[in-house]
Amino acid sequence: MKKDYLTTNQGAPVSDDQNSLSIGERGPVLIKDNVFLEKMSQFDRERIPERVVHAKGAGAHGYFKVYKNMSRYTKANFLQNPSKETPIFVRFSVVVGSKGVADTVRDVRGFSIKFYTEDGNYDLVGNHIPVFFIRDAIKFPDLIHALKADPVSNIPNDSSANSRFWDYMSLTPEATNMLTYLFSDIGTIKSYRFIEGFSVNTYKWVNAKGKAVYVKYHWKPLGGIQSLNSAEATRLAGVDPDIASRDLFNTLAKGIPVEYELFVQIIEIEDEDKFDFDPLDDTKIWPEDMFPLMPVGKIVLNKNPENFFAEVEQSAFCPATIVPGIDFSNDKILQGRVFSYTDTQRYRLGTNYLEIPINRPKVPVNNNQQDGFMQILPNHGSINYYPNTLGGGLPKQAPQIGIPEKIYVKGYEVRKPTSKKNDYAQAGERYCSLNSIDQDHLVSNIVESLSHAIKPIQERMLVHFMKANKEFGKRIEKGLKL
Repeated sequence: MKKDYLTTNQGAPVSDDQNSLSIGERGPVLIKDNVFLEKMSQFDRERIPERVVHAKGAGAHGYFKVYKNMSRYTKANFLQNPSKETPIFVRFSVVVGSKGVADTVRDVRGFSIKFYTEDGNYDLVGNHIPVFFIRDAIKFPDLIHALKADPVSNIPNDSSANSRFWDYMSLTPEATNMLTYLFSDIGTIKSYRFIEGFSVNTYKWVNAKGKAVYVKYHWKPLGGIQSLNSAEATRLAGVDPDIASRDLFNTLAKGIPVEYELFVQIIEIEDEDKFDFDPLDDTKIWPEDMFPLMPVGKIVLNKNPENFFAEVEQSAFCPATIVPGIDFSNDKILQGRVFSYTDTQRYRLGTNYLEIPINRPKVPVNNNQQDGFMQILPNHGSINYYPNTLGGGLPKQAPQIGIPEKIYVKGYEVRKPTSKKNDYAQAGERYCSLNSIDQDHLVSNIVESLSHAIKPIQERMLVHFMKANKEFGKRIEKGLKL
């Protein structure tokens, strides 16, 4: 019946709600995709004043130093001089839970860094797990709806143990790889000092000659990686639900710095079609034996915020915040985040959220944007347009830095997933890479959570685990007594 068909808020029929409109199946997403824009804009405004995701967080100030000049790969100024310290602010967070959630629940952790560079701010917004549930941002509202509390009862159970979560996952085979990470022990943490960080998204580095490469970022804690088993995470959620936030704050308060090394993986853009996986697919890792980690630099966290609300709660990050030498790939999650994050921050904090001190660049800001909600900086005069002669032609356009990358795009407008989906291979490889104890924990964590779902959902989910690895699937089947 017609009433059963999906529509926009204007009542227009939607024939594809799962693939963004792009140039070809792997080209850039088009801003004219009104289905995506409406869906994401609505999603960004669903909650106030709490963040839609990443609601609970902890933050710290520090600095970044590059190990060596990286001009071979990028013209970004903050990645050139090993003797220079770039100020940073880092926010760690629990992704799905509300502001009152325990730090140790099974969930993804945000790992976001704001670099206050001489060319303006650069936001590197990442997670502590290297892959994601989905490969197209148009699916993000549905994913988070499935992870959040039931809209009728408002009971979340936890971030994963409910039929709604597993119903969605069982119908989203691309999430299988992510589940092998989330339900391992790295899904339950004790301290932000001992977690990794990943960009998840693929970016471009562009050098002064206009040569670009694909990059993925990895942060590794110099103190090592630590995690909790499920039983200990549950105990600490009751005994000390703020343990990760408290540990970071108390460590810095004692004058003990917290350090992480930055590594990148690099793929030549002309090689992107040579692999059996899509390098721009966020449900996939780039195997380190094929693309080795290259050390780039180090961050040192050495100072707590002076006021939590002013600095941590009002800090705003967005993948669209880049500097010359860094650019976006056609990664469909990244393309969607470029719109969604700034849209969310303007809704949550106001039009002029970049004037809040924690978000303000440490270099002068000079443009013709003067008005809007919560404008607090001095007016720049009566000439607020360009070009002009009455203002002496100021502010004038900046000179181009180096040679821009030449980008050629050709293709038909389509809503189509990547042809290199291969949703199960890396999930199976991940299971096989774990030692026997970690395999036991992964299986038992999935069984405990999936047992809360109804039998048809369990059976549907089991098919995915079987396809990833037969032993993996058989052990889950046995645990569920199917």
